[in-house]
Amino acid sequence: MASFVLHQGATVLCAHGGAAVPLAPNPRVLLSGQPVVTIASTYAIENCPLPPPPTANGPCATGHFTTTSTRVRVMGTPVLLKDSASVCVPSGTPLRPVATQTRVRAI
Repeated sequence: MASFVLHQGATVLCAHGGAAVPLAPNPRVLLSGQPVVTIASTYAIENCPLPPPPTANGPCATGHFTTTSTRVRVMGTPVLLKDSASVCVPSGTPLRPVATQTRVRAI
């Protein structure tokens, strides 16, 4: 099923509520005036409240997506979707896209 494509302005959080921002969005294609995000970009996570060891294994520092669009690419690189699977480092929890543009969908 089709899902919304992620762009630089999408609100993405780690599972604990830390804000995640893409480090390398692709400026070649714009959605709502902002660069689209592809699998090539990792996310930097700020303000993750997960405590450090020995209490927990946090805070989340970076994250990356592991699944992408199967049909839509930008310069040969698959774009990320709102329902793409992801993982944060070092906690192993997922990133959660909570708000994104609502005009472009992809499979």
